[in-house]
Amino acid sequence: MTERSLILVKPDGVERGLTGEVLARIERKGYQLVELKKLQATEEILQEHYAEHQGKPFFQPLVDFMLSGPVVAAIFEGDRVVEGIRSIMGPSEPTVAPAGTIRGDLGRSWGAGVQKNLVHGSDSAESAEREIAIWFK
Repeated sequence: MTERSLILVKPDGVERGLTGEVLARIERKGYQLVELKKLQATEEILQEHYAEHQGKPFFQPLVDFMLSGPVVAAIFEGDRVVEGIRSIMGPSEPTVAPAGTIRGDLGRSWGAGVQKNLVHGSDSAESAEREIAIWFK
């Protein structure tokens, strides 16, 4: 069954010139890039995207980080794309993410007060549809 997933290359990935590397790793796995855009996130978009985290201690630092520079939003399609991309990305914490994953090879999280883990990927098909609707209005 073909699924869709939202991928965000976060401001740290865009700033470090890693957008192509992140997207290429996903494409090399065989997933199809369907739509792509570069934009500056707004407070409104981020409030909606991260709604489930409102009130948590990391919420505002995360929003501030995501507002710190442009992001690249992409929609990928493929069989079990959500699960596959999450595997390619690796765990959220770059310090312990395995070598060979995007976050393990390229992520940095030290000294910033917020995880700079380069990339967001939807965690379920349902989340993907909700997130795609937020970022691709």
